[in-house]
Amino acid sequence: MPKEKFVVGEKAEVKCAHLANGRVVEDWLTGTVVEADHRMAAIQFTADVFSSNGWRIPDRILWCAHGSPNIRRPTTKDGGR
Repeated sequence: MPKEKFVVGEKAEVKCAHLANGRVVEDWLTGTVVEADHRMAAIQFTADVFSSNGWRIPDRILWCAHGSPNIRRPTTKDGGR
């Protein structure tokens, strides 16, 4: 069964290169879905994010395909409470 698609306004985590404590790291970062269609979702972040070739993305928006292993619904450290 396919995963549910993301909708505008929903939180999402994306595995991407971003700034954390002044250093570029490749890890999960939480953002907000700002646009979505039948195939992809655009997630905007509050931290600087980088393309796969190292360029900073000026609008801090990354696009991911629904069902990609690089996008997921946020996980909580307190078991979902």
